[in-house]
Amino acid sequence: MAAAAGGVYEALPPPSAFSPGRRDLLALSGLDGRITVWDSRGGGLRREYVPSAHLSATCTCLAWAPSRGGQESHQKKKRKSEAVGKDEQYDLLTIGTATGTILLYSIVKGELQSKLVGGHDNRVNCIRWHQDNGCLYSCSEDKHIIEWNTQTCKVKCKWKGDNSSVSCLCISPDGKMLLSAGRMIKLWDLETKSVTRQFTGHSSTVTSLSFIRPPGESHSSSDTTGLYFLSGAVHDRLISVWQVRSDQKEKSAVLSFTLSDSPVAVDLAPSYNKDEPLNLAVTCRDGQLHLFKHVLNGSYKKPVAPTSTVQIATSGNDESSTPKPVPILSAGFYPDGASILLYYGSTMLPIIENVVLQTEEPHICLIREVHKSLQLKKDAAVTKVKTPIVKKDTNVLVPGIPGHSAAVSIKSQSQKTDGKRKPDDKEASIEERLRAMEIELPKVPITPELPRTDNFSMLLLQGLESNDPHILNKVFQTKNIPQIKKTVTRIPVYAVLPLVHELTKRLQGHPSSAILMVRWLKAVLTNHASYLSTLPDLVPQLGSLYQLMEARVKTLQKMSRLNGKLYLLITQVATAEISKRVQSNQDAKVVYEEESSDEESEEEAQNADSDNNWEEEDEDEEDGDSEEVEEDMNIDKVNGDSEGDPGNESEEE
Repeated sequence: MAAAAGGVYEALPPPSAFSPGRRDLLALSGLDGRITVWDSRGGGLRREYVPSAHLSATCTCLAWAPSRGGQESHQKKKRKSEAVGKDEQYDLLTIGTATGTILLYSIVKGELQSKLVGGHDNRVNCIRWHQDNGCLYSCSEDKHIIEWNTQTCKVKCKWKGDNSSVSCLCISPDGKMLLSAGRMIKLWDLETKSVTRQFTGHSSTVTSLSFIRPPGESHSSSDTTGLYFLSGAVHDRLISVWQVRSDQKEKSAVLSFTLSDSPVAVDLAPSYNKDEPLNLAVTCRDGQLHLFKHVLNGSYKKPVAPTSTVQIATSGNDESSTPKPVPILSAGFYPDGASILLYYGSTMLPIIENVVLQTEEPHICLIREVHKSLQLKKDAAVTKVKTPIVKKDTNVLVPGIPGHSAAVSIKSQSQKTDGKRKPDDKEASIEERLRAMEIELPKVPITPELPRTDNFSMLLLQGLESNDPHILNKVFQTKNIPQIKKTVTRIPVYAVLPLVHELTKRLQGHPSSAILMVRWLKAVLTNHASYLSTLPDLVPQLGSLYQLMEARVKTLQKMSRLNGKLYLLITQVATAEISKRVQSNQDAKVVYEEESSDEESEEEAQNADSDNNWEEEDEDEEDGDSEEVEEDMNIDKVNGDSEGDPGNESEEE
């Protein structure tokens, strides 16, 4: 995660900080390591400081110390000018570096006042000053939080803030609590250095934390019923608002503000009346400023859209036909809350402007002419480019869509061979050139969809980042294979290894759970095989998984043989039980007799009687027809075919 975090911080713009209170000064850190302090009232550059190790120990964060106008060391500077009074009020500028060293630079003296060393051994991510006791709190990539004594420049207290890097800090208005953001957002008691509450809500690195107290609450009160705080993270287009309550154990956010991109700078306007809503200004990475007005009166399920979005662009009359956007790098509210201080341009020559927005239009575009601060000077003249002569029967192909090409007309080539443009000729715009090449321009959606927070990939990232078993169990219980593939495909690459480690740990558990984990592991190895193959330490990372799979594959042949034997035994036992059941049921409920058996018994009896009759017939052949009649009567008696009295039949015959 450290490598991923380093890439995240490199993607952010250079750090900058407005001085508290009247916003008179703006401190900037350039890409070359220079620290510059500008007068936001239009006074230009006030101070410039180049640290001795500015190339190796670059600036990672900036913070202004609390007001120090009443100290004796600054009394001698008050006689010089009135402008010095601004610097005396906020004199010390705190600079965090990539090597773990913290520098305290004096604006009035124009020199380095002290160094804080020996505390962190890795990048310093955030610095916060205590308003009452003058202590300094810092967090780093080394997973620790340090409380510094700025008088002795030594570590006062050091404790482990999280299992991973701690990215951001914030001190409560009463000075008794501290917020830290790592894998989870934790609320610390500064006296006991113990965690009182934990919050889960972001799947990426948290870069901003700010406490919010509703108007009318006392800043020295220890009651946290009406205390809120907001948080923003990298690659997250939402600003979450949390409620700090001692009797509430919910981990979900009260509401969220939707953005166009990840937040860079967040500022809150001071409010003094309970009826006034919360005024929030968020500068996004895409250069837009979003303003929010919302009343904190409970939870709100849907993300709150900005009341107005501010952008800066050039008029585009001179150089080009279309205006060019100018990104806003930071913004801050004035103490009155009616005007906003905008910082745009570049770190070499920043432009600081005070803007009063009296309209509530959803989209505000400010037209400003921003000229280039540096112009390149060329000593030698540029040689003319010669265009080759094109014949009439030759077609020149231009780049475009594969399989689609357009021929350049010879007339246009002949006009370019002159090397000069006539005053009446107008250069074709890019849109006209694309239409000439028959390429359709993509349609930009007018109303972008709000970011979704209910998908499985977001829940999976939140569970891996916070190591929350409830969230992970909810995600891993799914049996839908297409859903598993989509979820694994959408997660970023920095979450692949934590996911593999979590699946390896769950594979060693219950067999029913292992069956589900095999489906997830198959999807991970199929979709992210290219990323895993690029890791130099892949073998130690996947060592436990490899041993587990090898142990199970070795027993596969033995298990298959045992399966065959058990199947054979179970089949024989089932067959034996069926045969026993058939033998035990000997008393038949229904007996069916065939007709052939009755006929055979009757024929045997008939044959026996007929043999006797034939013997009598041989002895008395002379009797004639009378004996034959008697013989017929005897046969009828034997067969039992006569229905009535046999005497009657003889009389009738």
